[in-house]
Amino acid sequence: MYKVWSRVQRLWKRWNRFLSPLLLAAVLAFLGHTLYVHWHEVSHVQITAAGWACLMIATGITLFAHIWTGWVWGWILQELGQPISRVWASQTYLKTNIAKYLPGNVIHLYGRAIAARDQGAPLSIASLSVLLDTLLMATGGVIIGLFCIPRPWKAWAIVAVGGILLILHPKILGPLLDRLSQIRKKPSDGDEVSAPSQRWLKRYPLGPLLGEMLFVTLRGLGFVLTVVALTPISFQTVPLLISIFSVGWVLGFITPGAPGGLGVFELTVSTLLTQQGLFQHEPGLSMGVALSAVAFNRLVSTLAEAIGSLLASLDERWPLWWR
Repeated sequence: MYKVWSRVQRLWKRWNRFLSPLLLAAVLAFLGHTLYVHWHEVSHVQITAAGWACLMIATGITLFAHIWTGWVWGWILQELGQPISRVWASQTYLKTNIAKYLPGNVIHLYGRAIAARDQGAPLSIASLSVLLDTLLMATGGVIIGLFCIPRPWKAWAIVAVGGILLILHPKILGPLLDRLSQIRKKPSDGDEVSAPSQRWLKRYPLGPLLGEMLFVTLRGLGFVLTVVALTPISFQTVPLLISIFSVGWVLGFITPGAPGGLGVFELTVSTLLTQQGLFQHEPGLSMGVALSAVAFNRLVSTLAEAIGSLLASLDERWPLWWR
């Protein structure tokens, strides 16, 4: 099994440097073409003073969401038996999160694992915490995103959610994580990862999962405020917009070679926002508003992450009173 896994890794490293840039270039080219075709609609979108206020609030909510998910990562580390402060975890998450825009889209994950190791956690446990955090975050996004499935597919959505929750059961997820750790290391390596995963999986990871779902929901609320800044929407549309955001966020999150989901998120969300079949009591948004919404959401998200990284660095140098 190790030989097969090593061969797969070599092939992935060989072709990934070509496929990832091509995929990103294709997505950005398609998105650019869409923007060019609908530029007339985009240019007519105006933002009022109230709209700018909504964008500022959206930035604050997005910043709080990142602080919160760092807190959840610290929660996971503590569940793995590591006496690490959740305040430190949030600070580290904010400092490393901005690195997700670098090529590869994994440098920020590596940075968190190394930072946890420097705090005294074994590298195997630090890596496992990052893996679990990523898995639970993606799962939370998928669960929330399934709510935008059209009515005829609702039953399948419920089955899909049930399947995801079943996979997270300790008796299933534990062996999967241990198997993954075994095929990624040489036979001569010690059994470092299996013991921590069994310790973690003595109980269902419901708390961290709900925490990650709250993170995605907060990010979705930031996106809703971004849309509100551009056009009025009804209250009934808010859950659907959060689900649409979640679908785009998850696809950008799991797509290799797309730093921060750049291009993938914008293309997915702008397409879904204009689908009239998703909006039962009102038509979908115009393409001009949809493109403007994803563009301003990217600006809000990047600004929140930059502010978070700056505040975390300042807090590290000059700790606040509550530290």
